[in-house]
Amino acid sequence: MISSWPLRKLGEVCDIVKDKPPKFGGTKAYYATGAINNNGHLKPEYIEYSNRPSRADSYPQIHDIGFAKMKLTKKVFQVNSELSESIFSTGFCFLRVGKLLNSRYLFYFIFSEEFQSKKDFYAGSGIMGGIKNSDIANIEIPLPSLSEQKRIVKILDEVFEKTAKAQENTEKNLQNSRELFESYLQKVFTNTGKDWEEKRLKDIGQTQTGLTPATSNKKYYDNFIPFIKPADVDVSRDGAIRYDNEGLSSAGLRVGRKIKKNSVLMVCIGASIGKVGFSEVDVSCNQQINTLTPASGYNPKFFYYAFRTKDFFTKVIKNSSQATLPIINKSKWENLQVAFPKTIKEQDVAAEKLDMLLADTKKLEDNYEQKLIEIGEFKKSILKMAFTNLL
Repeated sequence: MISSWPLRKLGEVCDIVKDKPPKFGGTKAYYATGAINNNGHLKPEYIEYSNRPSRADSYPQIHDIGFAKMKLTKKVFQVNSELSESIFSTGFCFLRVGKLLNSRYLFYFIFSEEFQSKKDFYAGSGIMGGIKNSDIANIEIPLPSLSEQKRIVKILDEVFEKTAKAQENTEKNLQNSRELFESYLQKVFTNTGKDWEEKRLKDIGQTQTGLTPATSNKKYYDNFIPFIKPADVDVSRDGAIRYDNEGLSSAGLRVGRKIKKNSVLMVCIGASIGKVGFSEVDVSCNQQINTLTPASGYNPKFFYYAFRTKDFFTKVIKNSSQATLPIINKSKWENLQVAFPKTIKEQDVAAEKLDMLLADTKKLEDNYEQKLIEIGEFKKSILKMAFTNLL
């Protein structure tokens, strides 16, 4: 820090809001941490409503600065008229500035890595840990004069407005590129003709459900063959499989099941049901994954794309048990029907076109995602400059 700017503890220049929400007869908006995104914007679909006081210990007013107390959760916002006098979960902390501190200057400080890294440190080693109010009060903030704070805020407001527009445009372009591929994919599988037919999966090739060897037996686990779990499937939205996460030994494979290369893997349970991957090497997998290894005369990659369609996903969901977690067993899954061209030549042509378009789409996505990373890094650097007297 620059020595010309004194450091003051947050507890000395602002108050940690601890107002208990009063009793009320009407309905009030209630915000859990999930109702605010990482840029401090509301997500209306997550807002709850209550006609009784909550457990929340804060009742913010306009201009207060709110932020999530949880570790690795960067949600920072300035309370506006829409949020004022709502009730919030105990996952938030609210700061109210005193006479020496500009509220917008405080907002940017809370948003900076300088503050966020200290928050994460004090939050402890647990992933879900939250910083205590006493630790928040002891974090130091560089404190130039109010006029200097206003000058810095003016610069940051202009910069963040421009980066917000750049980020919004980039996110739209990213979404458009994904939708373009999905549109073409759906078109291929809806414009079928007389040269197409339908068969059950079990009539196209070998279907299997994975199996997990006893984890208590360390001899079953090594690097003889990759052992795939749902999190390893479609790791980059192009069907790629992560092969180096965990593996089985030769003894483990004898207990488990071998899935030959050029097989299609689908997650068949839980929140990620329907996620599809394509394995280019021999693997084994756990029981949350069903697999299809097409027989000769079928293009395996074509069926990977068939599994990605909305029509096939709908079939999976309709045939799933919805008790606690959605799940489709092997018997129902292997009896699902899928449409395909009768000749492998037509399957090859369709798969090759989809491969090319997916590769181009992935390049676009990578470029847009890199730009989003660069925008985020630029915001970090400009904030660092702001609080080290370099603007």
